[in-house]
Amino acid sequence: MDAHLRHGATLGSDKGYDVHDFVEQLKRRGIRPHIARHTQGRRSAIDGRTARGKGYAISQQVRERIEQGFGWVKTIGDLRKLPLVGLSHVRAWATWNFAAYNLIRMGGIGEWWNPSPT
Repeated sequence: MDAHLRHGATLGSDKGYDVHDFVEQLKRRGIRPHIARHTQGRRSAIDGRTARGKGYAISQQVRERIEQGFGWVKTIGDLRKLPLVGLSHVRAWATWNFAAYNLIRMGGIGEWWNPSPT
């Protein structure tokens, strides 16, 4: 295990990283792979024992929440085809959009209003 990693370190990722070599390298370094399983047409590198774990399930739920934010800013916030040029403009637009998304999420969590699902 690497000296700078804490015991029980995990790495979550999408199913594009569900590759046997990558998963084995993580395990050798003492990192638990919480990678979404690729089940269409090939065998997943994430074994059933790992996928049935409570930590794996929580990791996938958190990952979905993160993906919702990115989906929202792409569709509602126009980040998919941004009509701006320049790093400072893009950074400002992205910051503004994620701030707006966070306000919407906080309103839903605090039950101030019922935000529409993404």
